[in-house]
Amino acid sequence: MTNKKNIAVLAGGNSSEYFISLKSAETIANEIDKERYNVYTVQIKGDEWTLINNLNCGLIIHKNDFSFTDRGQKEKFDFVISAIHGTPSEDGLLQGYFDLIGMPYVGSGVLASSLTFSKFYCNTFLNNFDFVNISKSALLRKGTEYNANEIIKELGLPCFVKPNAGGSSFGITKVKKKEDLDAAIKIAFKESDEVIIEEYIEGDEIQCGIFKTKYSEYKLPLVEIVPKNEFFDYQAKYDPNFSEEIIPARISDELTEKCQNITSELYDALNCKGIVRMDFILKNGEFWFLEANTIPGMTNESLVPQMIKKAGMTIKEVMNLLIDDVLGK
Repeated sequence: MTNKKNIAVLAGGNSSEYFISLKSAETIANEIDKERYNVYTVQIKGDEWTLINNLNCGLIIHKNDFSFTDRGQKEKFDFVISAIHGTPSEDGLLQGYFDLIGMPYVGSGVLASSLTFSKFYCNTFLNNFDFVNISKSALLRKGTEYNANEIIKELGLPCFVKPNAGGSSFGITKVKKKEDLDAAIKIAFKESDEVIIEEYIEGDEIQCGIFKTKYSEYKLPLVEIVPKNEFFDYQAKYDPNFSEEIIPARISDELTEKCQNITSELYDALNCKGIVRMDFILKNGEFWFLEANTIPGMTNESLVPQMIKKAGMTIKEVMNLLIDDVLGK
Protein backbone atom coordinates (compact mmCIF):
# COMPACT_ATOMS: atom_id res chain seq x y z
CA MET A 1 0.00 0.00 0.00
CA THR A 2 1.45 3.35 -0.96
CA ASN A 3 0.78 6.80 0.42
CA LYS A 4 2.09 8.51 -2.68
CA LYS A 5 -0.17 11.15 -4.19
CA ASN A 6 -1.18 10.86 -7.85
CA ILE A 7 -0.09 13.78 -10.02
CA ALA A 8 -1.38 14.43 -13.53
CA VAL A 9 0.85 16.31 -15.95
CA LEU A 10 -1.32 17.76 -18.71
CA ALA A 11 -0.07 17.70 -22.31
CA GLY A 12 -1.34 18.54 -25.78
CA GLY A 13 -4.09 21.09 -26.11
CA ASN A 14 -5.91 22.55 -29.09
CA SER A 15 -3.40 25.07 -30.45
CA SER A 16 -0.42 25.12 -32.81
CA GLU A 17 1.77 24.47 -29.78
CA TYR A 18 0.48 20.91 -29.37
CA PHE A 19 3.78 19.13 -30.03
CA ILE A 20 5.80 21.62 -27.99
CA SER A 21 3.44 20.90 -25.10
CA LEU A 22 4.11 17.18 -25.37
CA LYS A 23 7.84 17.86 -25.00
CA SER A 24 7.31 20.23 -22.08
CA ALA A 25 5.12 17.67 -20.32
CA GLU A 26 7.75 14.97 -20.85
CA THR A 27 10.40 17.15 -19.19
CA ILE A 28 8.17 17.96 -16.22
CA ALA A 29 7.01 14.35 -15.77
CA ASN A 30 10.61 13.11 -15.84
CA GLU A 31 11.70 15.65 -13.22
CA ILE A 32 8.94 15.17 -10.63
CA ASP A 33 10.18 13.25 -7.60
CA LYS A 34 8.98 9.64 -8.15
CA GLU A 35 9.77 8.72 -4.56
CA ARG A 36 7.08 11.17 -3.43
CA TYR A 37 4.52 11.01 -6.25
CA ASN A 38 2.95 8.70 -8.81
CA VAL A 39 3.22 10.65 -12.06
CA TYR A 40 0.76 10.26 -14.94
CA THR A 41 0.68 12.15 -18.22
CA VAL A 42 -2.78 13.11 -19.45
CA GLN A 43 -3.15 14.08 -23.09
CA ILE A 44 -5.91 16.54 -23.86
CA LYS A 45 -7.03 17.20 -27.40
CA GLY A 46 -10.56 18.47 -27.95
CA ASP A 47 -12.92 16.27 -25.93
CA GLU A 48 -10.48 13.33 -25.94
CA TRP A 49 -8.75 13.12 -22.54
CA THR A 50 -6.55 10.03 -22.20
CA LEU A 51 -3.60 8.70 -20.25
CA ILE A 52 -0.46 8.27 -22.35
CA ASN A 53 1.78 6.51 -19.80
CA ASN A 54 3.29 3.25 -21.03
CA LEU A 55 1.34 1.05 -18.63
CA ASN A 56 -1.95 2.96 -18.86
CA CYS A 57 -1.85 4.22 -22.43
CA GLY A 58 -5.26 4.95 -23.89
CA LEU A 59 -7.27 4.86 -20.67
CA ILE A 60 -10.06 7.43 -20.73
CA ILE A 61 -10.23 10.24 -18.20
CA HIS A 62 -13.66 10.63 -16.58
CA LYS A 63 -14.44 14.33 -16.84
CA ASN A 64 -17.01 14.39 -14.04
CA ASP A 65 -14.27 14.05 -11.39
CA PHE A 66 -11.00 13.81 -13.39
CA SER A 67 -10.37 10.16 -12.61
CA PHE A 68 -9.71 6.97 -14.58
CA THR A 69 -10.50 3.28 -14.23
CA ASP A 70 -7.69 0.74 -14.49
CA ARG A 71 -8.55 -2.97 -14.41
CA GLY A 72 -11.79 -2.27 -12.60
CA GLN A 73 -10.16 0.00 -10.02
CA LYS A 74 -11.02 3.69 -9.99
CA GLU A 75 -8.03 5.98 -9.57
CA LYS A 76 -8.25 9.65 -8.65
CA PHE A 77 -5.69 12.39 -9.01
CA ASP A 78 -4.63 14.55 -6.10
CA PHE A 79 -2.93 17.30 -8.04
CA VAL A 80 -2.43 18.71 -11.54
CA ILE A 81 0.48 20.40 -13.32
CA SER A 82 -0.30 21.75 -16.76
CA ALA A 83 2.20 21.86 -19.61
CA ILE A 84 -0.43 22.86 -22.18
CA HIS A 85 0.64 25.99 -24.04
CA GLY A 86 -2.32 27.80 -25.54
CA THR A 87 -5.95 26.79 -25.17
CA PRO A 88 -7.54 25.22 -23.12
CA SER A 89 -5.04 25.76 -20.30
CA GLU A 90 -2.93 28.88 -20.80
CA ASP A 91 -6.20 30.78 -21.33
CA GLY A 92 -7.69 29.56 -18.04
CA LEU A 93 -10.43 27.25 -19.32
CA LEU A 94 -9.12 24.12 -17.61
CA GLN A 95 -8.38 26.04 -14.42
CA GLY A 96 -12.08 26.91 -14.23
CA TYR A 97 -12.93 23.22 -14.54
CA PHE A 98 -10.45 22.24 -11.84
CA ASP A 99 -11.74 24.97 -9.55
CA LEU A 100 -15.27 23.61 -9.97
CA ILE A 101 -14.32 20.05 -9.02
CA GLY A 102 -11.92 21.16 -6.26
CA MET A 103 -8.73 19.86 -7.86
CA PRO A 104 -5.50 21.62 -6.74
CA TYR A 105 -3.09 22.69 -9.47
CA VAL A 106 0.23 24.45 -9.92
CA GLY A 107 0.15 27.76 -11.75
CA SER A 108 -2.04 30.75 -12.39
CA GLY A 109 -5.80 30.64 -11.96
CA VAL A 110 -8.63 31.60 -14.29
CA LEU A 111 -8.32 35.38 -14.05
CA ALA A 112 -4.55 35.69 -14.50
CA SER A 113 -4.50 33.09 -17.26
CA SER A 114 -7.34 34.55 -19.31
CA LEU A 115 -6.04 38.10 -18.90
CA THR A 116 -2.43 37.40 -19.86
CA PHE A 117 -3.50 35.17 -22.76
CA SER A 118 -5.07 38.19 -24.46
CA LYS A 119 -2.18 40.49 -25.30
CA PHE A 120 -4.40 43.50 -25.98
CA TYR A 121 -6.50 43.24 -22.82
CA CYS A 122 -3.41 42.53 -20.72
CA ASN A 123 -1.77 45.68 -22.11
CA THR A 124 -4.95 47.66 -21.48
CA PHE A 125 -5.02 46.51 -17.87
CA LEU A 126 -1.32 47.22 -17.29
CA ASN A 127 -1.70 50.74 -18.66
CA ASN A 128 -3.21 51.52 -15.24
CA PHE A 129 0.19 51.05 -13.60
CA ASP A 130 3.19 53.34 -13.83
CA PHE A 131 6.01 50.86 -13.12
CA VAL A 132 6.17 49.44 -16.66
CA ASN A 133 6.07 50.83 -20.21
CA ILE A 134 3.38 49.53 -22.58
CA SER A 135 3.54 50.06 -26.34
CA LYS A 136 0.59 51.43 -28.29
CA SER A 137 -1.60 48.84 -29.99
CA ALA A 138 -4.83 48.25 -31.91
CA LEU A 139 -7.21 45.28 -31.81
CA LEU A 140 -8.94 43.76 -34.84
CA ARG A 141 -11.73 41.18 -34.68
CA LYS A 142 -12.36 38.67 -37.43
CA GLY A 143 -15.06 39.81 -39.82
CA THR A 144 -14.84 43.51 -38.97
CA GLU A 145 -13.48 46.19 -41.25
CA TYR A 146 -10.33 48.17 -40.57
CA ASN A 147 -8.55 51.16 -42.08
CA ALA A 148 -4.90 50.46 -42.85
CA ASN A 149 -4.07 54.15 -43.18
CA GLU A 150 -5.44 54.96 -39.74
CA ILE A 151 -3.59 52.01 -38.16
CA ILE A 152 -0.29 53.07 -39.67
CA LYS A 153 -0.88 56.71 -38.75
CA GLU A 154 -1.46 55.70 -35.13
CA LEU A 155 1.23 53.01 -34.73
CA GLY A 156 3.79 53.83 -37.41
CA LEU A 157 6.00 51.54 -39.46
CA PRO A 158 7.45 49.06 -38.92
CA CYS A 159 4.84 47.47 -36.68
CA PHE A 160 4.13 43.96 -35.43
CA VAL A 161 0.99 42.02 -36.35
CA LYS A 162 0.24 39.16 -33.95
CA PRO A 163 -2.55 36.80 -32.98
CA ASN A 164 -4.06 38.35 -29.87
CA ALA A 165 -4.20 34.94 -28.20
CA GLY A 166 -1.40 32.49 -28.72
CA GLY A 167 2.25 31.81 -28.14
CA SER A 168 5.53 30.49 -29.52
CA SER A 169 5.53 33.27 -32.12
CA PHE A 170 3.09 31.53 -34.47
CA GLY A 171 1.44 33.91 -36.94
CA ILE A 172 3.60 36.96 -36.13
CA THR A 173 4.78 39.32 -38.87
CA LYS A 174 6.96 42.40 -38.76
CA VAL A 175 5.36 44.77 -41.27
CA LYS A 176 7.61 47.37 -42.88
CA LYS A 177 5.41 48.49 -45.78
CA LYS A 178 1.75 49.44 -45.88
CA GLU A 179 1.04 47.05 -48.74
CA ASP A 180 2.16 44.10 -46.57
CA LEU A 181 -0.30 44.82 -43.75
CA ASP A 182 -3.31 42.95 -45.17
CA ALA A 183 -1.35 39.74 -45.75
CA ALA A 184 0.11 39.88 -42.23
CA ILE A 185 -3.36 40.31 -40.71
CA LYS A 186 -4.65 37.27 -42.65
CA ILE A 187 -1.74 35.18 -41.34
CA ALA A 188 -2.46 36.22 -37.76
CA PHE A 189 -6.18 35.47 -38.11
CA LYS A 190 -5.28 31.85 -38.88
CA GLU A 191 -4.15 31.53 -35.25
CA SER A 192 -6.74 33.64 -33.44
CA ASP A 193 -10.13 35.32 -33.92
CA GLU A 194 -8.53 38.55 -32.74
CA VAL A 195 -5.39 40.26 -34.03
CA ILE A 196 -3.27 42.81 -32.20
CA ILE A 197 -1.12 45.32 -34.07
CA GLU A 198 1.63 46.88 -31.98
CA GLU A 199 4.01 49.75 -32.49
CA TYR A 200 7.61 48.67 -32.97
CA ILE A 201 9.96 49.36 -30.08
CA GLU A 202 13.55 49.00 -31.22
CA GLY A 203 15.86 47.57 -28.60
CA ASP A 204 17.22 44.38 -27.03
CA GLU A 205 14.86 41.55 -26.09
CA ILE A 206 15.24 40.56 -22.44
CA GLN A 207 13.31 37.79 -20.71
CA CYS A 208 12.92 37.17 -17.00
CA GLY A 209 11.62 34.09 -15.24
CA ILE A 210 10.10 34.16 -11.77
CA PHE A 211 8.13 32.05 -9.33
CA LYS A 212 6.89 32.68 -5.82
CA THR A 213 5.74 30.54 -2.94
CA LYS A 214 3.98 31.63 0.24
CA TYR A 215 7.33 32.24 1.89
CA SER A 216 9.88 33.01 -0.83
CA GLU A 217 10.45 34.73 -4.16
CA TYR A 218 12.75 33.31 -6.83
CA LYS A 219 13.92 35.76 -9.48
CA LEU A 220 15.75 33.83 -12.18
CA PRO A 221 18.71 35.10 -14.25
CA LEU A 222 17.80 37.23 -17.26
CA VAL A 223 18.10 35.98 -20.82
CA GLU A 224 19.18 38.20 -23.69
CA ILE A 225 17.79 37.13 -27.06
CA VAL A 226 19.84 37.81 -30.18
CA PRO A 227 17.80 36.47 -33.11
CA LYS A 228 19.46 35.82 -36.44
CA ASN A 229 16.10 36.23 -38.14
CA GLU A 230 14.21 39.53 -38.35
CA PHE A 231 12.86 38.93 -34.84
CA PHE A 232 12.48 36.12 -32.28
CA ASP A 233 10.05 34.05 -34.34
CA TYR A 234 9.10 30.37 -33.99
CA GLN A 235 12.18 29.17 -35.87
CA ALA A 236 14.50 31.32 -33.79
CA LYS A 237 12.78 30.19 -30.59
CA TYR A 238 13.18 26.45 -31.16
CA ASP A 239 16.16 26.12 -33.52
CA PRO A 240 19.47 27.08 -31.84
CA ASN A 241 20.92 27.87 -35.25
CA PHE A 242 18.59 30.88 -35.61
CA SER A 243 19.13 32.70 -32.33
CA GLU A 244 21.66 33.27 -29.60
CA GLU A 245 20.36 33.05 -26.05
CA ILE A 246 22.76 34.68 -23.60
CA ILE A 247 22.40 33.93 -19.87
CA PRO A 248 22.89 36.11 -17.93
CA ALA A 249 21.95 39.03 -20.17
CA ARG A 250 24.80 41.43 -20.98
CA ILE A 251 23.38 44.37 -19.08
CA SER A 252 24.40 46.13 -15.88
CA ASP A 253 23.59 44.85 -12.41
CA GLU A 254 21.37 47.90 -11.95
CA LEU A 255 19.32 47.15 -15.08
CA THR A 256 19.16 43.47 -14.16
CA GLU A 257 17.73 44.30 -10.76
CA LYS A 258 15.34 46.80 -12.32
CA CYS A 259 13.99 44.18 -14.75
CA GLN A 260 13.61 41.57 -12.00
CA ASN A 261 11.76 44.04 -9.79
CA ILE A 262 9.41 45.02 -12.64
CA THR A 263 8.80 41.32 -13.29
CA SER A 264 7.96 40.78 -9.62
CA GLU A 265 5.50 43.70 -9.65
CA LEU A 266 3.90 42.40 -12.85
CA TYR A 267 3.59 38.93 -11.31
CA ASP A 268 1.65 40.39 -8.38
CA ALA A 269 -0.41 42.88 -10.40
CA LEU A 270 -1.56 40.10 -12.73
CA ASN A 271 -2.14 37.70 -9.78
CA CYS A 272 0.15 35.07 -11.29
CA LYS A 273 1.06 31.77 -9.65
CA GLY A 274 3.69 29.15 -10.45
CA ILE A 275 6.51 29.77 -12.92
CA VAL A 276 6.00 32.72 -15.24
CA ARG A 277 8.25 34.24 -17.91
CA MET A 278 7.96 37.95 -18.69
CA ASP A 279 9.30 39.28 -21.99
CA PHE A 280 10.56 42.83 -22.50
CA ILE A 281 12.31 45.15 -24.93
CA LEU A 282 15.11 47.20 -23.37
CA LYS A 283 15.40 50.62 -25.00
CA ASN A 284 17.53 53.45 -23.63
CA GLY A 285 17.53 52.02 -20.12
CA GLU A 286 13.75 51.49 -20.03
CA PHE A 287 11.91 48.17 -20.15
CA TRP A 288 8.89 47.82 -22.43
CA PHE A 289 6.54 44.94 -21.66
CA LEU A 290 5.89 42.44 -24.45
CA GLU A 291 3.93 39.64 -22.83
CA ALA A 292 3.54 37.32 -19.86
CA ASN A 293 3.81 33.56 -20.34
CA THR A 294 1.97 31.77 -17.54
CA ILE A 295 2.83 28.29 -18.88
CA PRO A 296 6.28 28.81 -20.41
CA GLY A 297 7.99 26.12 -22.44
CA MET A 298 9.87 23.47 -20.47
CA THR A 299 11.55 21.60 -23.34
CA ASN A 300 15.31 21.17 -23.50
CA GLU A 301 15.43 24.15 -25.88
CA SER A 302 13.19 26.34 -23.72
CA LEU A 303 14.45 29.34 -21.80
CA VAL A 304 13.03 28.74 -18.32
CA PRO A 305 14.90 25.43 -17.77
CA GLN A 306 18.08 27.25 -18.82
CA MET A 307 17.32 30.04 -16.33
CA ILE A 308 16.70 27.50 -13.56
CA LYS A 309 20.00 25.75 -14.27
CA LYS A 310 21.88 29.08 -14.33
CA ALA A 311 20.35 29.92 -10.96
CA GLY A 312 21.98 26.78 -9.54
CA MET A 313 18.70 24.89 -9.18
CA THR A 314 17.19 21.82 -10.81
CA ILE A 315 13.73 21.46 -12.32
CA LYS A 316 13.04 18.74 -9.73
CA GLU A 317 13.78 21.19 -6.89
CA VAL A 318 11.53 23.81 -8.44
CA MET A 319 8.69 21.33 -8.95
CA ASN A 320 8.96 20.20 -5.31
CA LEU A 321 8.80 23.81 -4.12
CA LEU A 322 5.73 24.58 -6.24
CA ILE A 323 3.89 21.35 -5.34
CA ASP A 324 4.62 21.70 -1.63
CA ASP A 325 3.42 25.31 -1.75
CA VAL A 326 0.03 24.34 -3.18
CA LEU A 327 -0.37 21.28 -0.96
CA GLY A 328 0.53 23.33 2.12
CA LYS A 329 3.65 21.40 3.12
